[in-house]
Amino acid sequence: MLREGAIASSMGLRTVLTGESFPLGATVKSNGTNFALFSKYAEAVTLLLFDRPDDARPSRMIPLDPQRHKTSHYWHVFVPGVGAGQLYGYRVLGPNHPDRGLCFDSAKVLLDPYAKAVATDTYDRDAAIRPGDNCAYALKGVVVDTEGYDWEGDRHPKTPYASTVIYELHVGGFTRHPSSGVAPEKRGTFAGLVEKIPYLKELGVTAVELLPVQQFDEDDAPDGFPNYWGYSPIAFFAPHNRYCSRKDPLGAIDEFRDMVKALHQAEIEVILDVVFNHTAEGNEYGPTLAYRGLANETYYILDKDPARYSNYSGCGNTFRSHHAVVGRLILDCLRYWVSEMHVDGFRFDLASVLSRDYHGKPQEDPPILWAIESDPVLAGTKLIAEAWDAAGLYQVGSFIGDRFAEWNGPFRDDARRFVKSDRNTVSCLAARLIGSPDIYKQPDRDLNRSINFITCHDGFTLNDLVSYNHKHNLANGEDNCDGSNDNHSWNCGVEGDTDDPHVEALRRQQIKNLLTVLLMSQGTPMLLMGDEVRRSQRGNNNAYCQDNELSWFDWTLCDRHAETLRFTRKLVHFIQTHKIFQVEEFLTIGSHPISPSLRWHGVCLGEPDWSRDSHTLACSLRYPQADEFLYIAFNAYWEPLDFELPHLPESQQWHRLVDTALPSPEDISSPETASPVNRNIYRLAERSSIVLYSRQS
Repeated sequence: MLREGAIASSMGLRTVLTGESFPLGATVKSNGTNFALFSKYAEAVTLLLFDRPDDARPSRMIPLDPQRHKTSHYWHVFVPGVGAGQLYGYRVLGPNHPDRGLCFDSAKVLLDPYAKAVATDTYDRDAAIRPGDNCAYALKGVVVDTEGYDWEGDRHPKTPYASTVIYELHVGGFTRHPSSGVAPEKRGTFAGLVEKIPYLKELGVTAVELLPVQQFDEDDAPDGFPNYWGYSPIAFFAPHNRYCSRKDPLGAIDEFRDMVKALHQAEIEVILDVVFNHTAEGNEYGPTLAYRGLANETYYILDKDPARYSNYSGCGNTFRSHHAVVGRLILDCLRYWVSEMHVDGFRFDLASVLSRDYHGKPQEDPPILWAIESDPVLAGTKLIAEAWDAAGLYQVGSFIGDRFAEWNGPFRDDARRFVKSDRNTVSCLAARLIGSPDIYKQPDRDLNRSINFITCHDGFTLNDLVSYNHKHNLANGEDNCDGSNDNHSWNCGVEGDTDDPHVEALRRQQIKNLLTVLLMSQGTPMLLMGDEVRRSQRGNNNAYCQDNELSWFDWTLCDRHAETLRFTRKLVHFIQTHKIFQVEEFLTIGSHPISPSLRWHGVCLGEPDWSRDSHTLACSLRYPQADEFLYIAFNAYWEPLDFELPHLPESQQWHRLVDTALPSPEDISSPETASPVNRNIYRLAERSSIVLYSRQS
């Protein structure tokens, strides 16, 4: 560990080793700031201080003397009088031998990998690519003092997975549409999101999963397009500037913390989508922003030809997370967002990349993932893995550890295939409904570590899933070659928008069927922003570069599709108020006098049809201790079918909670107002779902 002390240099600077911790980054002290960074093969490092983001020359240059300002591979210096708000960067001189993986370029101003805020006002990605000085157009770090913010007693909600409903949203797109009702200067910002907390609360959301909010490169996209989603990280410790309504260099930090504090006051957790699998520097033709110019061979997995990058992320490079220095950065970053920014968890993009070694082979015990799993600072957080990568590694069901939850990709695919009436889907759907024990085979596993979803940012929205047979991505400028071709979607008879009332009615019904599958399943449900009001991307299933109304939340949809919004709200409320959907162990299959249990049925009681051509599935859920008894049935066949209902004691009667074939408001009721069912046979309309609830007759 580096230590701070006092050796006077000719410039009045001081850096040596004593008993005080010397962390990487810029650390504010009472009378100045410590600066420190890692660079193994650097021959010379100069700290640059700036007055303005567009400065073509630094206001002060501080060469670091390797005899005084270097310990092992760490360069460090204390600068008196420097405080919060100071802009800074580095120039690093070293061997420029790309054929050996060494890519030093002293003409480029480099960003501190530990920068907690970034000035991006005049940033030009092309200037960081082409030869020559990019000082006026470079990213500059901002010195941050995290002390002094008034958290007003803020606390983490610590909602258990069993009670969690996740809402995946894009901070910019959530309120950027003029219909949001948010003031123009706050649209698309953390402050704008705060104004919509009542909407989230009414929907029943207990956690927001934010698409990347760490500073990313909006210019890392094809010419003429922005990187809208944000999966192009530059500075892992810094909130994204454009999501702040304030224009001062430190505004994003406080506005982000204001948002977290407000969400916590509403008992809503904050989960960050973090991208530790690659950076915005891309491949060998990309810009030199920070990591490449500091320690290229340390921060990246290099190809057999060290001039090239191994690309397991699909984005040009792969972050070398198994390296001790890089792993420390990742851990320091996660701890920072928890301890200083009060976030509640993380969703790890392409998390399987983090299990690969320097040769790209998956490790049985990847050190960085075990370090995250066991870190005491992160012990109370939610850890969610996208357990695959862009190079074919798929680890759903086999991801390491006892704490990582996983995006359940098979849930998405099997639910879609069943509802669109594909063959050979019933047994798969049954496994998804009960928490996917065929995938998650550990007997003591919390079944709620399965994150169930039908849609996410990547792919069709729920509306488009029932409106398009094929992707329509021409707007992305890649001749419709981008995005997945395998969507398991069905347009209900017409491709895209239609005025046909029969097609529209069927689409509404299919959306409700999919929502019923999602929310009636054991596990933790995740909704995509706007699915509850049928947000459409007009068939674009890869809208990563569409920062416009195609991707934004159109708030007029809340009125236009009030029926779907009402259905979603009431179904979420139902699962949040019934214990059968909040258990932590797999249900007992068959009857049980005490434990939560499930019995499978088909159109006939106790006779599920597992055949290849079956399109029906029913089950009864019972939790005796909670006095809860439900019957759920799905008919994905294209004709009505009669389903036998379980027998009840004379004092009990089935009541219809959900029937997706009925018009609103009959499509869903609360248990207290649900209509009684007077026969022991229920006719399910074609392509419909029901949920019945037993209570006193």
